[in-house]
Amino acid sequence: AKAAFGKDEVYLEKLIERARHVEVQVLGDIHGNAVHLFERDCSIQRRNQKVVERAPAPYLSEELRQELCGYALKIARETSYIGAGTVEFLQDADTGKFYFIEVNPRIQVEHTVTEQVTGIDIVKAQIHILDGFAIGTKESGVPAQKDIRLNGHALQCRITTEDPEQNFIPDYGRITAYREAAGFGIRLDGGTAYSGAVITRFYDPLLEKVTAWAPTPGEAISRMNRALREFRIRGVATNLTFLEAIINHPRFADNSYTTKFIDTTPELFEQVKRQDRATKLLNYLADVSVNGHPETRGRPMPKANAAAPVVPYLNGHIPDGSKQRLDALGPEKFAAWMREQRQVLVTDTTMRDGHQSLLATRMRTYDIVGIAGTYARALPQLLSLECWGGATFDVAMRFLTEDPWERLSKVREAAPNILLQMLLRGANGVGYTNYPDNVVQHFVKQAASGGVDLFRVFDCLNWVENMRVAMDAVGAEGKLVEAAICYTGDILDPARAKYDLKYYVGLAKELEAAGAHIIAVKDMAGLLKPAAARVLFKALREATDLPIHFHTHDTSGLSAATVLAAVESGADAIDAAMDSFSGNTSQPCLGSIVEALKGTERDPGLDPQWIRHISFYWEAVRNQYAAFESDLKGPASEVYLHEMPGGQFTNLKEQARSLGLETRWHEVAQAYHDVNLMFGDIVKVTPSSKVVGDMALMMVSQDLTVADVENPAKDIAFPDSVVSMLRGDLGQSPGGWPAALQKKALKGEKPITVRPGSLLKPADLKASRKDIETKLERKLSEYEFASWLMYPKVFTDFAAAQETYGPVSVLPTPTYFYGMKSEDEIFLDIEKGKTLVVRCQAFGDVDDKGMVTVFF
Repeated sequence: AKAAFGKDEVYLEKLIERARHVEVQVLGDIHGNAVHLFERDCSIQRRNQKVVERAPAPYLSEELRQELCGYALKIARETSYIGAGTVEFLQDADTGKFYFIEVNPRIQVEHTVTEQVTGIDIVKAQIHILDGFAIGTKESGVPAQKDIRLNGHALQCRITTEDPEQNFIPDYGRITAYREAAGFGIRLDGGTAYSGAVITRFYDPLLEKVTAWAPTPGEAISRMNRALREFRIRGVATNLTFLEAIINHPRFADNSYTTKFIDTTPELFEQVKRQDRATKLLNYLADVSVNGHPETRGRPMPKANAAAPVVPYLNGHIPDGSKQRLDALGPEKFAAWMREQRQVLVTDTTMRDGHQSLLATRMRTYDIVGIAGTYARALPQLLSLECWGGATFDVAMRFLTEDPWERLSKVREAAPNILLQMLLRGANGVGYTNYPDNVVQHFVKQAASGGVDLFRVFDCLNWVENMRVAMDAVGAEGKLVEAAICYTGDILDPARAKYDLKYYVGLAKELEAAGAHIIAVKDMAGLLKPAAARVLFKALREATDLPIHFHTHDTSGLSAATVLAAVESGADAIDAAMDSFSGNTSQPCLGSIVEALKGTERDPGLDPQWIRHISFYWEAVRNQYAAFESDLKGPASEVYLHEMPGGQFTNLKEQARSLGLETRWHEVAQAYHDVNLMFGDIVKVTPSSKVVGDMALMMVSQDLTVADVENPAKDIAFPDSVVSMLRGDLGQSPGGWPAALQKKALKGEKPITVRPGSLLKPADLKASRKDIETKLERKLSEYEFASWLMYPKVFTDFAAAQETYGPVSVLPTPTYFYGMKSEDEIFLDIEKGKTLVVRCQAFGDVDDKGMVTVFF
């Protein structure tokens, strides 16, 4: 030191283990006047670089404040300081003593907080002082010391491109979107950041300074928190969430932090990533607008002049309904009430089986939730809304990029007074295979907590053993167990003695003993005729004390008559679809049934006018799904030949078309009939109906007959689904499987004769969750985990699509399927209180790589 500087003094520095960094703003003029503008707290810093600043320091008493400012003023006066300067100190947090550090002879980045609490423009004041104006005069812009007052509290955050997850390395690139905060008490200092700006690695990473002012420290923090959350900066990494974590930390609020706060608080780095939903949705809109949606490409378009769906307006109080009755009575007493009262109860199936049967299950959450609130207010007398389960679960993720659990949650919120009903495939859950018992139990638990009140449980072969695990799981959750008898054959046809009246009565008694609260007759193909219904429901009512719920399809055009016959003979509840979603392969017409029963002792009590209003909404909605309409023009009596479930009828026709068998449909229908008998005349509903369909399509496409298939000398490559069913993977059919066919299909493999689920080891839920969370690099909710357990690949693909395109369920249906045109504008409610307004400005030309730039 002596050689370098000519001085060899040695300085000892005071060690302050718990230090605060506090500084005083001073101003001095050429006339020897000096004033202070009070202090600022700069303790929130990293590697001696300030991150958050406050004025005044909230932890100082008035006595300490005067002591500190007195020290700063003394230094300014002793040095005849001219201009704006900052006198910096450390305070020992334990003793309260101050230690001088240095004087910064310039305007500080954090000067804004002082300006906000004193009302003095420091930059302007410095210029006036150097022009010769004296402090204390109006011309200088700086009052005398006695007239300088503190007003409220201010807080400043520095928004930078420093990435907290990458050790604060400054990011660089093009800002693709930039939206600032605004509002009372918010000040912004910046100007170099905007949409399209290029951030290089060679300059300061500061994008914007945000200053929040309020009367109290707590309100200043609240305003800053709101401002930080309002910022949208895309294209480069920022420290926004890191700043949010700092100002929302309890130690920041109670002023117990020191200069080591960031270094000793690791939870500040455990940040929740911003969802960036707007950018993701714009990516989707650009893609579908240019390339079209794969599900609608090449299919019929909606009518161009059709009216948009209008939700019938009905606001106000939501009356109590079946949900409140169930909560008050519990499942057993609720079932007893269903049985005792004379009014026939109605389930609306539009939100599940209606569109599953007519529109290949493509109905979106946007349209379902849109009308759910009107149901709650206008039709509170409904028994239930069937809105979940069946094929809707996987189709939502697989084809609509929607979360089925979100749909359930939103319907529950919109219609809190009506029971929500789902279709559960027994041991198959909502899948097409058997699952370990604990997977089914986990799924039922989540469905119950998510909002399902009534679980219609069935087995595709009417094997009660395969239904017990699911039924017990529903009962354990305190929900309604509706055990379904799948109807097939014809109880009045002596030639179909396998499924006679005795069979169905015995099945009802078995289900009652297994713990059912309600017995459902699930006529999935619409085979039950009015005369048979009178016999069946009379017998079931005599055989069990449980209420009977009837479900059918209108493929034959006869189902309304069958429903009325069932009601006359004792059915306690019936399923129907809203008028514009009824008929053909869907359920019978709800409005017509209500009118038919009006004025009778079984009158459901539903308002026909509101049924029509809601039907008009559904009619407009249905037009938007023109791409998924079947070409079925009217009733089809051939259903009594092939016995296909309503939901499969149109799907199998589409499969036949895709295989080039469209002109041979009647052969497919006959083959379906023949295959059913070849399998031993089985119950046909998902997934067993799919097996029959797979075999029928294969036989027609390969010109095979039943004799060919049964011929031991002829080699047949059976579809995998057939081999699986005959092996016993779906359970056991009444009377067993045809031995010769089973032997030929299994080729020496030993069949399963017990419940398939009993052979499966319990899933290791903890290890499975860890595996998928590691793969997706994020935590899963219990609902998401349940989706993955049912459909591992489908859920993984869905999660990836959601990460790329965001919450597409908020898009209006025409926009989702067909995109936007120039000058189109849409409003997207991405959460309560947050609406995105998106306007498509223009489309660029196709470039050399075949890409089109879309401007929003």
